[in-house]
Amino acid sequence: QVQLVESGGGTAQAGGSLRLSCAASGYISSRCGMGWYSQAPGKERELVSSISRDGATVYEDSVQGRFTISQDNAKNTLYLQMKSLKSEDTAVYYCAAEEYYMEYCGWAYWGQGTQVTVSS
Repeated sequence: QVQLVESGGGTAQAGGSLRLSCAASGYISSRCGMGWYSQAPGKERELVSSISRDGATVYEDSVQGRFTISQDNAKNTLYLQMKSLKSEDTAVYYCAAEEYYMEYCGWAYWGQGTQVTVSS
């Protein structure tokens, strides 16, 4: 069973930085990736960034150039470096991992979420 535990959320001023971490335990297929989702009040959960096991990254347009996703496979830890924070980045951020099933990868595992609040 995969368990994901986020840390590093909190409050930052606009223009500031935060780094989120996600410690993963259990088996995650090397065929699949991990990522970060955000969910703001009253909005749907959306993908912020993802990374494949070989390091290929994807970013949502609004965070491109400001956020950096990375992973330390030896430590089974996923990171999200957030810079130039904006008030609209305020949300609960969830770490997520894909599961390989029937030749496809799909988002199957979620952390408990960590609150990020950006004050202007």
